[in-house]
Amino acid sequence: MRTFLSAGALVTAAALTAISAPAAHAVLPASKGDNGTVKIHDAATGEELKKNEPKVCEFYLVAFKFDAGQKADWEIQAWANNDLDKGTVVESGSLTLDEEGHERTEDMKLPQGQYKLFWTFEGENGKAKHKVFTSTCEDVEPTPGASEPTPGTSEPTPGTSEPTPGTSTSAAPVPGGEDASGDLAETGNGAPLGLLAGLAAVLVAGGGYLLARRRTATRH
Repeated sequence: MRTFLSAGALVTAAALTAISAPAAHAVLPASKGDNGTVKIHDAATGEELKKNEPKVCEFYLVAFKFDAGQKADWEIQAWANNDLDKGTVVESGSLTLDEEGHERTEDMKLPQGQYKLFWTFEGENGKAKHKVFTSTCEDVEPTPGASEPTPGTSEPTPGTSEPTPGTSTSAAPVPGGEDASGDLAETGNGAPLGLLAGLAAVLVAGGGYLLARRRTATRH
């Protein structure tokens, strides 16, 4: 009799567990986790495709199957075979995913070399998702820094102009009182020195003559 009761109790307990288990599972809230994936797409690839393309030039990032409305942050670091130090952040951004856990970035380009994507999101349980890829672009300038003018070239200063061919500028005054030909410059009123000397000699001679006649007249 006791064995029959015990068996009946076990059957009843098992039946209650089977009935209550689905209900308990149904009321549990959906937990966010690491159930999504991120891909690197060539700019010409449709964003609905779930393939990853590790060699690109112009490209974008696209997320699939994350939780609805989840927020994600991403950054791309230089990794190898380029002019930047490993770990240098060259691009970064953030996204809010749609109700299907899907979203994409804008198209972008990077100089030729190897890079690594780090993708983090709210509610993640493990490490950031990451992808290593290669940029095949050959004509893209590095993100850090700016281009410099080519050495040996110069630009005219605004507001200045060069002299027109065929025109001449006035010569600077010649120091030391000399004219452009090398002769001494004239002084005074320009009268010849020889003429003045001759007049002085005539005046002296005339004065001597008058003095001599006066002495002769006095003796007589």
